[in-house]
Amino acid sequence: MARFEYFTVFAEMRTGSNFLETNLNAFDGVTCYGEAFNPHFIGYPTHDDVLGITLAERDADPIRLLSMIKRQPALLGGFRYFHDHDPRVLDMILDDPGCAKIILTRNPVDRYVSWKISQATGQGKLTNGQKRKEAKARFDPDEFAAHVDALQEFQVMLLNRLQTSGQTPFYVAYEDLQSIEVMNGLAKWLGVEAQLEGLSKNLKRQNPQPLTEKVANPGQMQDALARMDQFNLTRTPNFEPRRGAAVPSYVAAKDAPLMYLPIKGGPEHQVEAWLAALDGVSRRDLIRKMNQQDLRNWMRSHPGHRRFTVLPHPLERAHHAFCSKILSTGSGNYAQIRRSLRKNFNLPIPEEMPDEGYSAQDHRAAFSAFLDFIKANLAGQTALRVDAFWCSQAQFLQGFSEFAVPDLVIRADEMMTDLPALAAKVGCTPTPVPSVPDADTPYQLSEIYDDGLEAQAADVYQRDYMQFGFGAWRKR
Repeated sequence: MARFEYFTVFAEMRTGSNFLETNLNAFDGVTCYGEAFNPHFIGYPTHDDVLGITLAERDADPIRLLSMIKRQPALLGGFRYFHDHDPRVLDMILDDPGCAKIILTRNPVDRYVSWKISQATGQGKLTNGQKRKEAKARFDPDEFAAHVDALQEFQVMLLNRLQTSGQTPFYVAYEDLQSIEVMNGLAKWLGVEAQLEGLSKNLKRQNPQPLTEKVANPGQMQDALARMDQFNLTRTPNFEPRRGAAVPSYVAAKDAPLMYLPIKGGPEHQVEAWLAALDGVSRRDLIRKMNQQDLRNWMRSHPGHRRFTVLPHPLERAHHAFCSKILSTGSGNYAQIRRSLRKNFNLPIPEEMPDEGYSAQDHRAAFSAFLDFIKANLAGQTALRVDAFWCSQAQFLQGFSEFAVPDLVIRADEMMTDLPALAAKVGCTPTPVPSVPDADTPYQLSEIYDDGLEAQAADVYQRDYMQFGFGAWRKR
């Protein structure tokens, strides 16, 4: 017997409800009929009916439409309900334990600013990042206060009604919408056996900038909200998919009680060569491809062990990713992404490399364009995956922490001193870190570096610069 007969997504404008609905509809046996009880249209602005019932018929008898959604054969149907939708069906929904209640929430300031921008641009949702319209919201303190009061009153009513009737809703925060695990967990809670392998790529984030950059009068906004610090006004938005602990990527010394948690695009070969030299072995003798049980056994058998990672400068790491994975047409490159970037993002790189006519100026322009792509990619505005070679390093560390928090986080420009010091701390001979030639071709970062590229990288990787204190890049 099914757990629920139908469902309601309690949400509001600009909470991500379109994206949630898109992913709900991707599950076999689930259909969400949009805003079925919006007083101004039925289902969607471009539709004339839902399940054959027109707007006029619904307005005359809303319970009829609710009953039809509830009784769809072999299908779990549902709809999105906002605080200003038809109140005549609300009591029936709330009193019915056969209706699954999904409550979608978002930071009220984020929601308000997004709503104001949508009003200014006329763009309700974004499916093509190239067609994104830009505008700044003007924060109105009185309007915002009234906006928040109305929404909070509705949320408190929902909470109390469900508490007193003994019902448990499924809460989804705006930030949870990018989690495949949360979406699959929602399906399980609904009693749906189907599971998704990936989230929809059709809808793109419209305004990924920090909140204060989206408002024309940020000073006035901050003054009005001076006592509301729970809104985190100056945080850097994070729309990247969560990364797992990646235990099989960890590398342990053959004998020394040291384990390296590598970050893709960092000085992996250099650090591994140093780790092997501690025990007088080669890199192939290092311990790799452990599972979680192997890792636990290693930690138990190496008391006093230390786990560490090495962070390259974000600009240097992005340049390495560009040269090795995108610009190159050799082994190990991302050929499909390369083609997509040339075709859909107009990345100005030759069809084949090496190319004798490709100058240092061309390289700088192409790398700058790649940084533009990364910014959109990390903000969830492209259909391409957020690859480990250019995701934020903060996201890597967050993934590590799910299983093994690094004891030491070393900046790459300090590893020549910090790694030997770490070795000495665990009782090993403080072996020097070997130098390696710059592998980036056809141009090294030092040949194209300028303040413009630095500013771009700082904009793209705001979290990394802020959390790890990176300054301007300098060649080691």
